[in-house]
Amino acid sequence: MAISDTIKKGAIRAPHRSLLRATGAIQSEEDWDKPFIAVANSFVQIIPGHAHLDVVGRKVRDAIRAAGGVPFEFNCIGVDDGIAMGHGGMRYSLASREIIADSIEIMLRAHCFDGVVCIPNCDKIVPGMMMGAARVNIPAVFVSGGPMRSGKNPLTGDSLDLASVFEAVGRLSTNAITEEQLDAIERNACPTCGSCSGMFTANSMNCLCEALGIALPGNASILATDPARDVLFERAGRTIVRLVRDGVRPSDILTREAFRNAIALDMAMGGSSNTILHTLAVAKEAGVPLSMRDFDEMAGQVPHLCKVAPSGKHYMEDIDRAGGIFAILKTLAGLPGILHADALTVSGLTIGETLSVGEVRDADVIRPLDRAYSSKGGLAVLHGNIAPNGCVVKSAGVSPSMMKFTGPAVVFESGEDATTGILTGQVKAGDVVVIRHEGPKGGPGMPEMLAPTSAIVGRGLSECVALITDGRFSGATRGGAIGHVSPEAAAGGPIALVEAGDLIEIDIPNRSLQLLVAHEVLALRRLRWQPPEPKSRTGYLARYAALVGGADQGAVLSV
Repeated sequence: MAISDTIKKGAIRAPHRSLLRATGAIQSEEDWDKPFIAVANSFVQIIPGHAHLDVVGRKVRDAIRAAGGVPFEFNCIGVDDGIAMGHGGMRYSLASREIIADSIEIMLRAHCFDGVVCIPNCDKIVPGMMMGAARVNIPAVFVSGGPMRSGKNPLTGDSLDLASVFEAVGRLSTNAITEEQLDAIERNACPTCGSCSGMFTANSMNCLCEALGIALPGNASILATDPARDVLFERAGRTIVRLVRDGVRPSDILTREAFRNAIALDMAMGGSSNTILHTLAVAKEAGVPLSMRDFDEMAGQVPHLCKVAPSGKHYMEDIDRAGGIFAILKTLAGLPGILHADALTVSGLTIGETLSVGEVRDADVIRPLDRAYSSKGGLAVLHGNIAPNGCVVKSAGVSPSMMKFTGPAVVFESGEDATTGILTGQVKAGDVVVIRHEGPKGGPGMPEMLAPTSAIVGRGLSECVALITDGRFSGATRGGAIGHVSPEAAAGGPIALVEAGDLIEIDIPNRSLQLLVAHEVLALRRLRWQPPEPKSRTGYLARYAALVGGADQGAVLSV
């Protein structure tokens, strides 16, 4: 018995069928015997990565119908992190992930769908849909809207992306560029629809979807404007009907071995630090044991093979040209014991069988194992007396001179205050910026710190100023930026005890972050510490802050 028979079979379901007929989706009486397939689309016009997804949704629906299914499309919310950046709206970004997951659960279970095609693209939408699909556990395929093409500065010929604009604001504050030059960067950095062109959070998560096996090859790298994506949309429609027929569910695909494959890819690509936060959350919904230790362990075993913006000169279009995600996975297959080749994918083949589509076509973009940028992966988990439960740095984006760094703390209580302080010269070479009370509870919502990190880069301080925070970073962040400090300040974490001028020692190679203050002094400060007043007392953020857990656990809700 199909799940959808619950709402369409038998005399008792005549009222249900009457309503379904009114939707126009039932085109013949034969449709009652076909699988009902949800198309969960995150089309919203205010996000460039999603502005074209209404067209994508129609193409996927047509493919489902041609394959013998009956499609029903619905939409999810989405927050554009770039537009929400630098003001109170950013507090809703991570928090929206839980609403998206809940929306997927509600729609799929309330309407008894047999399967679902999820069409995400940016930031929190990808993991939110993954969490919902894992929770409901009906056959699911992910097909993103694709990445944006990189921009080009008409004045200099330099490649551009969203981070270029944020950093240009910092450069303007030091008069390193003119307003006219800033305008040229603004107008050309984001030239097409699609998820931002570098290895930021959206593209990082879409890459991980391929390695997890929940998306088809090409999902992450084929540009949004490339006609080749139409083939991908058509394949996704056919694939979901086959998965429903064969009874293949996310629980068959999202295994511990699949997550280990995804982590290996993440390390090889130097993905966004947010991937750790989101992968932990998805694994929890899938019932798979996973912790920050898995990431730390894999970082020591997998070399860094790709430098995609903001860590390097390449973009997603270059990854696609060089062979795509499976070319990277095929390279990793040369490391004994790293890749779990028998992990199943939605294509019906295992990861090992799918490696045949991967071939490195540009060894400058995807380096071979013997020419890796580093013997260790592009993300690192640090521990120390500031972060007993751990913190995260995108080591791929850290210059060699910043791998070990000690400096006095300059403390800010919010990301907005930090940005103002940096742009007005309160931060000098040699300092360690500390931004606290921006964690999951304290933010609330763990807002991204792209504005302050970009201000540091823009003012020419990226190789002489570090930053630590209990908040998180945009995937566009680069430099000595350490986030997800756990426990957070609002939960009484040691970062709450840091005072201006305290020396902080960062040692990324040895995975250490230490506050160089005597234990006795910290104990006295602990006695004086008082929990902060909540920033939100009503509405969704108040409920979120009351229920959300720590970043080291994926910042998931407790119930």
